[in-house]
Amino acid sequence: MIPDWAGERRVMVERQLRRRAIGDERVLRAMREIPREEFVPLESRVESYRDDPVPIGFGQTISQPYMTALMAELLELQGSELVLEVGAGCGYAAAVLGMLAARVVSLEIVPRLAERARENLRRTGRDGNVEIVLADGSLGYSLHAPYDAISVAAGAPDIPSALLEQLHDPGRLVIPVGEHNDQELRLVTRCGSRYDSRVATLCRFVPLRGGEGWR
Repeated sequence: MIPDWAGERRVMVERQLRRRAIGDERVLRAMREIPREEFVPLESRVESYRDDPVPIGFGQTISQPYMTALMAELLELQGSELVLEVGAGCGYAAAVLGMLAARVVSLEIVPRLAERARENLRRTGRDGNVEIVLADGSLGYSLHAPYDAISVAAGAPDIPSALLEQLHDPGRLVIPVGEHNDQELRLVTRCGSRYDSRVATLCRFVPLRGGEGWR
């Protein structure tokens, strides 16, 4: 029997997102419409809508639905922005951001995951305004900087200076910062030369790899 994926998405939005105060209707619509199961490895597809991260190989995960929604909501996207994502993984969060912004550049350091993300986005028709780039995301991607918003899907020991430099003025950055296994999800807002930071929630992400990440 084929699962009712659309039904599972509706339940996920109501139980995992709305009940936890995700209120941006554009974010909720993206989470309701994008087929998360198409981004999860076939052997784990039955776990697509559970309230947890799901392994996608190479020591990486697709984030818990709530965390994907929260990070997108914190960016306060209106539809005209250029967004940088660090940690494409399977491409799911990039697809969500692609429904909320004008253009998304998503960086992935693992070659096979970068190709998988491209294929997932192509197969689901979500690649029109999303570009997957094989790169060290901890260094950002200066080619298209500055970015109106930056979303980092891996835990960093500190906020990489390259990402702060590539953030537009004004601009918003969400990033997990802390130890290997426990972090704070921080929202950084730029206003001129000042960067204000606040903690949105506690979280647990895979480590950020690269020159300004964990070595």
